[in-house]
Amino acid sequence: MNRLLQNWVTEQANIRPEAPAVVSGGARLTYAEVDTLSTQVARLLKQAGCQRFDRVALLMPTSPAAIIGLLGIYKADCIYVPLDTASPVSRLKKILESCENQWLLAAGPVAPLLKELFEDDGWRSRLRVGWLEDGKPAGVDVEFSLGDVTRASAAPLAAMNDSHDPSHILFTSGSTGMPKGVVLTHANVIHFIDWATKYFGMDASDRACAHPPLHFDMSMLDIFSMMAVGGQLHLIPRDLNPLPTTLAEFIRSSELTQWYSVPPVLNYLAKFDAVRFNDFPAMRRVLWCGDVLPTPALIYWMQRLPHATFANLYGPTEAAISSSYYTVRECPTDPQAVIPIGAACAGEELLVLDASLRPVPPGDTGDLYIGGVGLAAGYWRDAERTAAAFVRHPQNPSERIYKTGDLARVGDDGLVYFLGRSDFQIKSRGYRIELGEIEAGLNAIAGIQECAVVAVGTEEFEGVSICCAYVLESGVELTPAIIRRELSRLVPAYMLPTRWRAFDLFPRNASGKIDRRRLKDAFEERVDVHATQAG
Repeated sequence: MNRLLQNWVTEQANIRPEAPAVVSGGARLTYAEVDTLSTQVARLLKQAGCQRFDRVALLMPTSPAAIIGLLGIYKADCIYVPLDTASPVSRLKKILESCENQWLLAAGPVAPLLKELFEDDGWRSRLRVGWLEDGKPAGVDVEFSLGDVTRASAAPLAAMNDSHDPSHILFTSGSTGMPKGVVLTHANVIHFIDWATKYFGMDASDRACAHPPLHFDMSMLDIFSMMAVGGQLHLIPRDLNPLPTTLAEFIRSSELTQWYSVPPVLNYLAKFDAVRFNDFPAMRRVLWCGDVLPTPALIYWMQRLPHATFANLYGPTEAAISSSYYTVRECPTDPQAVIPIGAACAGEELLVLDASLRPVPPGDTGDLYIGGVGLAAGYWRDAERTAAAFVRHPQNPSERIYKTGDLARVGDDGLVYFLGRSDFQIKSRGYRIELGEIEAGLNAIAGIQECAVVAVGTEEFEGVSICCAYVLESGVELTPAIIRRELSRLVPAYMLPTRWRAFDLFPRNASGKIDRRRLKDAFEERVDVHATQAG
């Protein structure tokens, strides 16, 4: 059977057409409406010349239009490329150039981004825009809008794609300054959703919130788990103030049964004591992924929601949502207790190996590799980087394993424990960030002679502080505030350093390279750091 991601919504539309599929504020779309509108979008894309495997970008916040758009892209046999609406235009151009996009579906408060993009006549002539909301944005050429969508034919389309064909490309931070495009297939996502819906017992009575942004692979779990079981996908309204008490009230009033987010969000709500004892009575499961959840925050949540299941999921974008899981059976009593990333999901494999790809003894530290059905096809049009990251399985040479860049150990209990990063990649607020991409942006700023970006652990919301050390050219005067402003034009806000320090010369190690350890020590000691911190 050829299974594709868009099939789930069509199956639910045939079984229970009037059941709510997407809820946003007071608006509700049924499964029949979502299926019909996404088919109409697909027809317009095909009529406009979209071919199988064409890349179609999606530039909009999580919204009903976004759900319809991504399903329409799949139904048109195209590849979905979600864009971060918080990214500067310069970064969006890199992604669009890499994918050679000809089409972009947009909606919501992104008109200023589109106008800036179209100030370049080259982009105005090569990129066609479909606007999936009422009212076309001023100053932007739009090929079709919502009115055209609703008038298009809703007759079903015959799919040409196979389950092992690419479904989407997710761009992550790249160490060279060029974002990396991870190519995932329909089968990658479907296999994980099949496992998750069965393991966690999801059904049509479930209500999940599409909290992670669409350019996160985490967004796939909430969207497609609900479509697979016929549940409701609740979207956080755009105008909702993200205060912890407001977010908690949204969970409460929506009667959510599932909450899935990055740990900083859970930690944020705990820090401000936004959750009551025996709160969220409908909640069945709380899941997190993308970062380490501090054990005190986990204790806080488990004490207040004794009726819910808590599970830690782990997996990089290159391994389709998650590769391992650990269900916390009892509330920890020790705030210093380490929560494992657990065991591999069905069809996946976790390996802790040494430099020669041999298993390390239990308790020893090694490099964490992932194998199995969730592995991405590779990086978009980057065979060299793909070959470096996806290597042959040491026991099964016909299969591949992915080097995560994480360090881990296998405990006496047979579970895997995450020990941190082995390179310059970090996680902050759930975002995966290559410090090299930030340095590439800094190096593009006139007046900076040399720079280095290091990460320092913190107990604050971010989980880690991004710190920038820099040396200015002779005679140049640049404040951290000015550098930050210039850098904000090149990288998203979540990549901007929060601490700054100017140096006359950088410390060097024996090989002449920048001594990053000493720079990190300087920031950790907080010597004269706040005097030059950007406001």
